[in-house]
Amino acid sequence: MDTIDLKPIIEALIFVSESPVKAEQIAEALDVEKPVVVPLLRQLCSDYASDSRGIVLEETAGGFQFRTRPEYAEWVRRLSRNKPFRFSRAALETLAIIAYRQPIIRAEIEYLRGVDSGGVLKTLLDKHLVRILGKKDVPGRPMIYGTSRDFLELFGLKDLSGLPTLKEFNELALEAPPAGDESP
Repeated sequence: MDTIDLKPIIEALIFVSESPVKAEQIAEALDVEKPVVVPLLRQLCSDYASDSRGIVLEETAGGFQFRTRPEYAEWVRRLSRNKPFRFSRAALETLAIIAYRQPIIRAEIEYLRGVDSGGVLKTLLDKHLVRILGKKDVPGRPMIYGTSRDFLELFGLKDLSGLPTLKEFNELALEAPPAGDESP
């Protein structure tokens, strides 16, 4: 099969998938080697990034997925009439602790937060943002938690190395105006 013919097929495969598609899956569907698919995926990402389209092709959660451009979020929201997903402060704290400290057990999460986190943890599990990685080999065999592929997908991360560092957080805090300051 000529590589010119593969780009639109790859595009179609990604378009119909509900979740990010891995290069290996595409290669298997096309009956070609992964090294044939990867440069074509990069070209497609570049094509969508440079065109003035409403969507982009991004590498996220270990695969590739079409996503709407952030600047068009308001119109997409109007069409779907859905409110954007909002995290409670407790859920955001718990998710951040798990993301940065994984693998982690509930007792460690609760120690860091200073409060019971059972309900919040259950909600994050129900939303598939956190998953159980196994059980720790200590008395009581507590469950070990980590983030899921859905977490990576929701936050548009290729992998956990895409999480901001503490230094980046501090730089953002320095750039942000103080609370109550109305200057631009």
